[in-house]
Amino acid sequence: MPMLQPDPTLAYTQAHTPATFDGATAMFDGPARDALRLAAATLDIAEQRGRPLEMSSAHALLARCYRLLDAPAAAEDSLRHALRWARGSGSVDLQVDVLCDLADAACAVAVQLGDDDLAARHSARERARDVAFEVSTLARSVADTHWEAKALLRASDVLNRCGDHDDAAWLQGRALVLMAGMGVADGSA
Repeated sequence: MPMLQPDPTLAYTQAHTPATFDGATAMFDGPARDALRLAAATLDIAEQRGRPLEMSSAHALLARCYRLLDAPAAAEDSLRHALRWARGSGSVDLQVDVLCDLADAACAVAVQLGDDDLAARHSARERARDVAFEVSTLARSVADTHWEAKALLRASDVLNRCGDHDDAAWLQGRALVLMAGMGVADGSA
């Protein structure tokens, strides 16, 4: 009788996922499980190399898989790791990208909590807002104006979903000014 090989996805999820992730969700067959398996393998390789850029990208990839599995809390946790490594890489563009994803994940946590735990939902929204405002500050240092405008629009979207409509409109205005300077607002770009 052949021996059954352990599922590497199960081993990874047990060893590397936060307690807020329902590991049973990852055990169904299909593209999301395959993606999680590949992300886990990518993270294993990145951990062996220990390069900040690769580590950040691998954690961000894992977070995307958690989002596919409707596990925003696990995605948020992975993105916190990705942010730590992004900061170590020195790439402002990467930091802004991870921060945008982190703000979105925290907002998704708040939505998923709904009315079940009002205090936790409020905390998740506050995390999303804080990160969105960090994006608005750090975006001024990215490599190009187009990327800055895109990051501001992503942060604005999060603030809007969190109920901060005035701040969301302010960030949209900043993005529009940037796009007008690039010739995007009038359609010439």
